[in-house]
Amino acid sequence: MPRFVIERRFAEQLELTADAVTSVQEINLEEGVNWLFSFLSADRKKTYCLYEAPSAEAILAAARRANLPADAIVEVSEVRPEAFS
Repeated sequence: MPRFVIERRFAEQLELTADAVTSVQEINLEEGVNWLFSFLSADRKKTYCLYEAPSAEAILAAARRANLPADAIVEVSEVRPEAFS
């Protein structure tokens, strides 16, 4: 399945709760997308999330339903240094 990096910018510092994460995961499941992990900026106002999804449109649909920003969505492929050894 294709992988995407999603940049999300928040007006306020992001504070995650177990309930919020569960809600996002349920919506993602319904939209056919899988949140793998995220990086959170030092000021807690921006995230970079790695997702598996059938398309960028599926990610946007899940983001809209979860009331989350999706400022940039980029399809990516993985490159590891050991592949060049």
